[in-house]
Amino acid sequence: MPFPTAPEEALSVFDMLKVGVGPSSSHTLGPWRAVQRWLGELGREPGLDRVARLRVELYGSLAQTGRGHATDKALCLALLGHDPETVPVERIEALVQELQDMCTLLLPGATRSVRFDPSEDIVFHVDQRLPGHANGMRFSWWSADRPDEAGHASQWYSIGGGFVRREEELTQVDTQRSPLPYPCQNAAELAASCRSSGLSLADLVRANERAWRDDESVRTGLLAIWHVMRDCIYRGCHTEGMLPGGLGVTRRAAGMSRRLLGDRTETDVHEWMRAVRDAPRSFREVMKWTSCFALAVNEENACLGRVVTAPTNGAAGVLPAVLMHHVCFADHEVEETEVIDFLLVAGELGSLFKKGATISAAMGGCQAEIGVSSAMAAGALAAVRGAPVDQVLMATEIAMEHHLGMTCDPVGGLVQVPCIERNAMGAVKAINAAELAAESDPAQARVSLDDVIRTMWETARDMREQYKETSAGGLAANISVRVPEC
Repeated sequence: MPFPTAPEEALSVFDMLKVGVGPSSSHTLGPWRAVQRWLGELGREPGLDRVARLRVELYGSLAQTGRGHATDKALCLALLGHDPETVPVERIEALVQELQDMCTLLLPGATRSVRFDPSEDIVFHVDQRLPGHANGMRFSWWSADRPDEAGHASQWYSIGGGFVRREEELTQVDTQRSPLPYPCQNAAELAASCRSSGLSLADLVRANERAWRDDESVRTGLLAIWHVMRDCIYRGCHTEGMLPGGLGVTRRAAGMSRRLLGDRTETDVHEWMRAVRDAPRSFREVMKWTSCFALAVNEENACLGRVVTAPTNGAAGVLPAVLMHHVCFADHEVEETEVIDFLLVAGELGSLFKKGATISAAMGGCQAEIGVSSAMAAGALAAVRGAPVDQVLMATEIAMEHHLGMTCDPVGGLVQVPCIERNAMGAVKAINAAELAAESDPAQARVSLDDVIRTMWETARDMREQYKETSAGGLAANISVRVPEC
């Protein structure tokens, strides 16, 4: 197996926290980005106007759960030239339907149309898998001047969290980036760098980011990510109805928010957040709010809403829920610097799992998604509460340790059951892990973060394939449901 990634790999916070469209970073955002890269290559050689026909073939988990994860819709939107960060999410269904009706598209930058029928030209090979990764794709094109010749094909992989690689890139690392002042490939190196430099974990990550962008770009970029998270929570807490896909799952976040606020009314996200902060704060009510925040994000995610991979879309609700918990319920007014530090630390901690194990449920089960997101959130919360680096890493370890072995078993291939509730559980575990670490002596810990990352990877390799986002095991095998064909 080509994973975990090579030890030289350097990852930015912005690699781990990406704006995208639900419901899945590996099944929606990843294929979308892969098509964009592929079209960019075709635009250079042989030239888009030479392309007469296209075909996309999906393998492994992409084929087995691709319809429920909207992989086909993501492919269509990418071929139409839309970007996941800017596509009007309220028009996604209409845009896809228009392509299905017309069966032709004009590739971005081309001057002649190409015939493309999604029902025929997107092929789901549910019983086949490419060798490099569970999420494999083959893109083929045929030349307009030689239509009878064999198509030109290339293989791509969506490796989790919206990361994509060509087949020949699977064992390669990015060598184009500037060297970092504090390169860290594991938790031990991260802690050692903080001690030797005297920097907090957030400041050390900030120093590394300066190798690629200035402080203002980091600040504005992370605040933009927070605003996407915040606005997603707000939308989810104000949208009623039933989720698409045929499972009959009713949205709950809006009802919870309304009941918790009582007779309070608000007109925008800022007023709503003030109302949340002013609402009663018993332990039970704070726990309900935290769950509500997480449910809100993943209900939006299930509807192809705009979310942030943290580190994936299926686990996108955990980090925003814990951050919103801190913003609303801290014993002081939370400034934007704390929000930025939270995201810096979370992104760095997530990168340790990406380098040392996987963030792909198709490779490692749900421990690679909810487990990693809970660990990221726990460490980030500990950091903004003032914990030193050893306690931050301890909080991260505690959260991950108690997600080890969690399988991925989405019912009907949809990111709904049990995924939405798991985000709420992951958020609660993250807060508890931060609390436990704050009351503990890291020097007495018997399990290190590096130990738990290594164990997670070993567990992922030992896990049977039916528990890795195939909808062939667990709850998915025991709940009878028929998901309509897309």
